[in-house]
Amino acid sequence: MPAENPVANVTLAVSTVIFALRPTPTSGRPTVWLPLVRRIREPHHGLWALPGGPLGSDEDLQTAAANTLDETTGLTPRYLEQLYAFGDVDRSPGARVVSIVYWALVGAEEAADAVVTENVRWFEADDLPKLAFDHNRIVEYALWRLRNKLEYSHIAHAFLGDTFTLADLRGVHEAVLGKQLDPANFRRQVEASGQVVPTQQLQTGGRHRPARLYRYNCQLDPVDNGPLFAR
Repeated sequence: MPAENPVANVTLAVSTVIFALRPTPTSGRPTVWLPLVRRIREPHHGLWALPGGPLGSDEDLQTAAANTLDETTGLTPRYLEQLYAFGDVDRSPGARVVSIVYWALVGAEEAADAVVTENVRWFEADDLPKLAFDHNRIVEYALWRLRNKLEYSHIAHAFLGDTFTLADLRGVHEAVLGKQLDPANFRRQVEASGQVVPTQQLQTGGRHRPARLYRYNCQLDPVDNGPLFAR
């Protein structure tokens, strides 16, 4: 009698955490938000969950993640990266499910155009309800990854345009880290890091003195440059 194949009883799924900066209703200050999908079947019927689903036999992982985002939210993120594999034995009732989780970042304008329905809604990442499966844990891990990676990489670029002011960049860091930063100290650290370089352009249209526009220094390896901003 052939031995039972345990792999045959495992379902492989792909889920995605999508982060965007959106204003809070009370203060209007931007914080990190993500869209969630209400489950319309068991298990966890009625609870909110990350967009995702079983991996098709003819799909690669990143394509499956991108397709799920497009189908549920209409979003096409500028930044999409594999985050982690979550495969605890008891994470899903019934058959075992291993989820390959991606995380994505989208700009504010694209987030504003995302599909919102009775079963698709944006939530503030630091104030989530109880989610289906282990999705609270997944979001917590993705937030930790975002906040740490912000300090040594070009990841803030996904929330900004190709050019930006230092005030714009500081605003992204404040929204992601959840705290205010000293403008003068932030400027010194950014300029000393070499990760952004000034352009010859100025921001126009404001009531104050035009601010210099910057861009990321694409010739600098963001991983090898070390942490930028100490907590």
